[in-house]
Amino acid sequence: MKVMVVDDEALALSRMERLLKEAKVEEISTYQDPIEALKQIKKERVDVLFLDISMPEMTGLEFADEVVELSPQTFIVFQTAYSEYALDAFESGGVGYLMKPVSQEDINKTLQKIKTLSLNNAPITKKIMGKSGSRFYIINPEDIYYLKADLDEVIIKTKEADVYVRRKIGEIEKLLSTPNFFRVHRSYIVNIDKIKSMRSVEQSKLEISFNGISSVVTTSKDGAKEFREYLEKISL
Repeated sequence: MKVMVVDDEALALSRMERLLKEAKVEEISTYQDPIEALKQIKKERVDVLFLDISMPEMTGLEFADEVVELSPQTFIVFQTAYSEYALDAFESGGVGYLMKPVSQEDINKTLQKIKTLSLNNAPITKKIMGKSGSRFYIINPEDIYYLKADLDEVIIKTKEADVYVRRKIGEIEKLLSTPNFFRVHRSYIVNIDKIKSMRSVEQSKLEISFNGISSVVTTSKDGAKEFREYLEKISL
């Protein structure tokens, strides 16, 4: 198992390396510079990545975005010293989120979970990482109601929050390339499973309402036509 640790604090790196060696991990690489770490990931496979969230050069979320593209099979484990960044939204499908100082028990449990997932060939559930205020979120696609393009960011609407992601909406559309999601407007993608009702509005557009939230999304004229045709194809 090849394990990489990325943290801008030298003491934190040293501690993680010691704990991993205690856990009998033989191949360990440590980096204070996330840019250098990314260069290494481009060169060779990394099985597990322990990643600090708060780094000055590049945040852990930004780093993870790059890793998902470069090495989607890598298991990512986030860690931070700040309790206010606790990811309540991190569902059981995720690998892990550790609070500093990380203990030997934390490391052992996390590595055991990863080994179990690997042996069972369990798929890594795709998640989207973003921020709302000072709080970080890792979002399961099934929890998304809709996405809205906002300049160089995307606003992801969930029941709990509006989460901002530094990505183009087209990039996230590729990540969500499943029958559950449909682009009804150049600025909107909706989760079909969350739709409550639709009604026709001016210029043959559709106004979409969702279960559990009061927000609505209005399609474009072309988007409404394509969406109606798509729904007819998948309807029983």
